[in-house]
Amino acid sequence: MTERHLSHSEADTTNLAARLAQRLGPGSVVLLYGELGAGKTTFVRGFVQGLGLAPDEVSSPTFTLIQDYGEGQVFHVDLYRLEPDEVEDLGLEELPEAGGLVCIEWADRLPSPIAGATSVRIVDGGGDTREFVVSFAEAEGASAGSIDDEM
Repeated sequence: MTERHLSHSEADTTNLAARLAQRLGPGSVVLLYGELGAGKTTFVRGFVQGLGLAPDEVSSPTFTLIQDYGEGQVFHVDLYRLEPDEVEDLGLEELPEAGGLVCIEWADRLPSPIAGATSVRIVDGGGDTREFVVSFAEAEGASAGSIDDEM
């Protein structure tokens, strides 16, 4: 299933991500795609907020590679500085096993797809406008209905 959403502000992006976080089950993985400045980290802030965690703790984990929010409730991964062969050494497959949600920025650097992951492609529409294309895996544990149902 694929959904498309328009955002016209950081607040719209945050709200969209928060609603997505509330739909996903334990151990879910979200793959984030988009150019520099597209809003991937803003999306993760909203995602974290949707789970009742402090969004102001979220920063781009470019230098630490993996950040942990809420003692394992959310893992935030940034693959920007890595090549696909370096990604294999991170042990990303272990992160969702403990039941935490995983958000991976620059998912195009993954050496292979992650089965069952939700993909979020962010397209810069100019100014503050972004289009979010959210693709759920067939076996996804997300509840029925659209992210926009609560708008």
